[in-house]
Amino acid sequence: MTHLSVEMLAADAAEPITTAGHAQLGIAVLAGIAVIVLLITKFKLHAFLSLIIGSLVLGAVAGAPLDKVITSFSAGLGTTVAGTGVLIALGAVLGRLLADSGGADQIVDTILARAGRKAMPWAMVLIAGIVGLPIFFEVGIVLLIPVVLLVAKRGNFSLMRIGIPALAGLSVMHGLIPPHPGPLVAIDAVGANLGVTLALGVVVAVPTAIIAGPVFSRYAARWVDIRPPENMVPERATDDLEKRPGFGITVATVLLPVVMMLAKALVDIVVDDPEHTVQRVFDVVGSPLIALLTAVLVAMFTLGRAAGFTRGRIATTVERSLAPIAGVVLIVGAGGGFKQTLVDAGVGQMILDVSKGWNISALLLAWLIAVAIRLATGSATVATISAAGLVAPLAAEMSTTHAALLVLAIGCGSLFFSHVNDAGFWLVKEYFGMNVGQTLKTWSVMETLISVVGIGCVLLLSLVL
Repeated sequence: MTHLSVEMLAADAAEPITTAGHAQLGIAVLAGIAVIVLLITKFKLHAFLSLIIGSLVLGAVAGAPLDKVITSFSAGLGTTVAGTGVLIALGAVLGRLLADSGGADQIVDTILARAGRKAMPWAMVLIAGIVGLPIFFEVGIVLLIPVVLLVAKRGNFSLMRIGIPALAGLSVMHGLIPPHPGPLVAIDAVGANLGVTLALGVVVAVPTAIIAGPVFSRYAARWVDIRPPENMVPERATDDLEKRPGFGITVATVLLPVVMMLAKALVDIVVDDPEHTVQRVFDVVGSPLIALLTAVLVAMFTLGRAAGFTRGRIATTVERSLAPIAGVVLIVGAGGGFKQTLVDAGVGQMILDVSKGWNISALLLAWLIAVAIRLATGSATVATISAAGLVAPLAAEMSTTHAALLVLAIGCGSLFFSHVNDAGFWLVKEYFGMNVGQTLKTWSVMETLISVVGIGCVLLLSLVL
């Protein structure tokens, strides 16, 4: 088996772009990643530009002709954006409708009204899990931080007791559950089944979020016992709305794309005949594009119209949702380009060859690679995309369930120990009014817990599935 077995990822090239040996390829990978890290951390260059330059450096050090490196990078970028760009856009629209209509606030207020004091941390992780399904991590933080700060202040809670569960719920969704960009790209890269990955992702996400959220928050609150900073408790943007969509319809709208994708996975298992009419129908209905598009169109009525939005207001909301994701799409696309450069240079095959003699699980190897890239670059998305490109050949002989678990192993590794080179680290630090040491002892440890507990669950599932 050569790296051609993963040409479905994005490669148009029929041959490797370099004939470099393993040692040279290894040095090329380290050089490419080192350049990306240096440009992002030291020179504060945007990740999109850093990934382009890092890909060129990787190809040059590997001895590949630069014109072929450019072609490889462009093919990877184009295929990645084609595969995930529309989904990212649809997710952004759904997230903005959820936020602007007051639907997110309705979920929050309803759950908090029914939760007692002891149940509050559990309520926060539930809220974050539901709200975090269709929206990006950074958007989720902006949405939930006001709630976290208000609940902590009014209930006289330690900020960590409330904040850590919310952050854990958001982070787990971001790293493990489609339709978030990282998992989607990894699913495409290794050829995993989306519905199976989604189902197994939920199985892994639940215990992981519980341990890293409500359970760990007990210890985090003892280590860093702080109160909400007064200057950071804002008014909620939807407090001036005259009406908001109901709780039930809001939750149903958020879960609609998930249900559609899971239905496809179930039909695939039960029918197991690609030519059967029912399976072909659900292949369309349960595709991420149709599922998210349906959810967006439904949300315009169940969320937008329910909040009293006119057609013009809904159109404005949709338009406003798209501008902020340009950077996300470009970074994801450039990550796909870097990944394809790795694949076409033969790095994936090199890892396959080198690891043949290792007595190590392919899932654990994928996790370790994602951990290394996460620690180096600070980006969970870049770590997921790059690691997926590197380990994709390992999935060629895997079953459907193990390919899905490979995606989840990569996702878990991409969340390991967020520190000073991660934008999320500084976002949490500033919102919660902590210093660097306090952020490391809480947020960074929480992210590490998610990563370690997550891979533990993945490995356990691999033994029984």
